[in-house]
Amino acid sequence: MNAVRKTLVTGGAGFIGSAVIRHLIDSQDDHVANLDALTYAGNLDSLAAVSSSPRYHFYQVDLADVSALRHVVAEFQPDAVMHLAAESHVDRSIDGPASFIQTNIVGTYNLLEVCRAYWAGLPTGKKASFRFHHISTDEVYGDLHGTTELFTESTAYAPSSPYSASKASSDHLVRAWQRTYGLPVLITNCSNNYGPFHFPEKLIPHVILNALHGKPIPVYGDGLQVRDWLYVEDHARALCRVLDSGEVGETYNIGGHNEKRNIEVVEAICALLEELAPHKPADVSFYRDLICFVKDRPGHDVRYAIDASKIQRELGWQPLETFDSGIRKTVSWYLSNREWWQRVLSGDYRLDRLGGCGDQLEDGGKL
Repeated sequence: MNAVRKTLVTGGAGFIGSAVIRHLIDSQDDHVANLDALTYAGNLDSLAAVSSSPRYHFYQVDLADVSALRHVVAEFQPDAVMHLAAESHVDRSIDGPASFIQTNIVGTYNLLEVCRAYWAGLPTGKKASFRFHHISTDEVYGDLHGTTELFTESTAYAPSSPYSASKASSDHLVRAWQRTYGLPVLITNCSNNYGPFHFPEKLIPHVILNALHGKPIPVYGDGLQVRDWLYVEDHARALCRVLDSGEVGETYNIGGHNEKRNIEVVEAICALLEELAPHKPADVSFYRDLICFVKDRPGHDVRYAIDASKIQRELGWQPLETFDSGIRKTVSWYLSNREWWQRVLSGDYRLDRLGGCGDQLEDGGKL
């Protein structure tokens, strides 16, 4: 790699993408280009701490706009691409799968083709060091219900939702571009992320904010679905480790070694709020009293669990946060950063960038 790497991050205004950019600016020497369409979940407030850095550049570009993609790549001339731009909410994919097909599949194809043309024209040294890092999900592997097994890098794909099927498709495209065209790719599949700057429609921030507002905390089905939880800053470190040291063509699973039932996660948040936010809304005696069970999601996978031994063994990465330490940091962050999530709930985070034409958001979303 060059002494100072130029890294293009797609989806850099999203939850994981913004954590990656903050890590690249704060802890590494990379020059970073953030390419983001700023759809509903893209929030530039999450990058306020690094946006003034001379090593940070922002391009508001949709993956559907191939000419704009070409322009950004030609202007920035990246040494690496970290592809995180994706539609990612399972419920939204069930209600309207078309945008998931367009962004996650067609958008990935567009980016691959633009990067392939750019990479093919690089001089020998830069061509050899170029990397296309595709960031994906453990949901492509399907459901581990009824077993004690873990997802490994060789687990067969069996996606259950339109979201996971679209991500599986994008994974296959990336592998095909490596095998057919020689594009130097890396793929990572991660477990459920949580932490600061998480969009309020997702489980953990939704529980926190509903509890603080004295609203019902809905839990799908019996709440016994199991997920492996990964603190987002641990994930950002892992992604950068893979980019720095991963072997071309390899896949690395990234997990937090924290299998928890959904109801356990919700109850842990309620217990922390009893300690950290004891002054409750009117008519709320205990935060856990707000928990209510609702009709399960169609096709809901029961268990995901990551075997992250490969990245630990080969690249020396392991998570720094346990679930207990990470969830405490997360709850504390939401209590200390009310302005960030209040601007999301009011829609003001969109008004600023859209000249007063942003959509009003409802308070939270389904789990």
